[in-house]
Amino acid sequence: MQIAMIGLGRMGRNMARRLVRGRHSVILYDRSQEQAVEAAKEMRGARVATSLEEMSGLLKPPRVVWLMIPAGKPVDDTIDRLEKVLGKKDLVIDGGNSFYKDDIRHARQLGESGIKYMDVGVSGGIWGLKEGYCLMAGGDKKDHNHIEPILKTLAAKEGYLYCGPVGAGHFVKMVHNGIEYGLMAAYGEGFEILHSSPYSANLDLGKIAHLWNRGSVVRSWLLELVEDVFTRDKDLSGIKGYVEDSGEGRWTVEQAIESGVPAPLTAISLFERFRSRKDDSFSDKLQAALRREFGGHAVVDENVKQGRGRSRGAR
Repeated sequence: MQIAMIGLGRMGRNMARRLVRGRHSVILYDRSQEQAVEAAKEMRGARVATSLEEMSGLLKPPRVVWLMIPAGKPVDDTIDRLEKVLGKKDLVIDGGNSFYKDDIRHARQLGESGIKYMDVGVSGGIWGLKEGYCLMAGGDKKDHNHIEPILKTLAAKEGYLYCGPVGAGHFVKMVHNGIEYGLMAAYGEGFEILHSSPYSANLDLGKIAHLWNRGSVVRSWLLELVEDVFTRDKDLSGIKGYVEDSGEGRWTVEQAIESGVPAPLTAISLFERFRSRKDDSFSDKLQAALRREFGGHAVVDENVKQGRGRSRGAR
């Protein structure tokens, strides 16, 4: 299939690579022209558009455009611009981390011009290029069927699902990320207890993480990343325990309140992230390290605290 990828950051760039490898025809666009040209050099056959107007001209109707840009105003502005350069029956897919109620608004806005809209929640982080992504799609079922070849190429085995009408994909992804907050907090607390115990001098936390992934009930991919983290830095001495949040946890808690669903673990894990920005605990260091491992998110180097360095991202 032919598709345009707008936004060539950590996720968008790797997704474009995977699509090119899957023999799809990919048009690349990023507001940083330099970044788009650099990305194209890595993807034989991909073409670069210097503007959204040029991008539209390079696509054959009905056009398919996939957004991988930050939620909020960047998406709003791009939707406004796309409304002017796309035509009836073209399809816009928001694959970023937008709020599901924004999806409903965007679908209504584009629908007035006859442009179709889907939302696809994407999980897999920087490992998605190799392992495939987990995709949660919302929109018209016919549109989902139309782009299914794209979803199959991007996804891990059995890694995509049609979740329902517009907004459903990002809603499922929102709850997914709320659960992720709680899981990371549990691992962080558990390993801090181990690190602070009377047996800490004898405990290899990386080996414990490895052990727990061999048949235990707490085994997971996150625990594999815990092992990787401790293998490189057993005391997490190079990381400040400052844990960011990218919005989905807040939205999950807000939705729990709106739906009258008790979600104390998710709420507490969110509030603990707020607290981490004032303290610097071992648990927070591990959560910050995990965000770097699965998503390539920047961590605050401990040297920054002492005025000797700066933030660093994924290696």
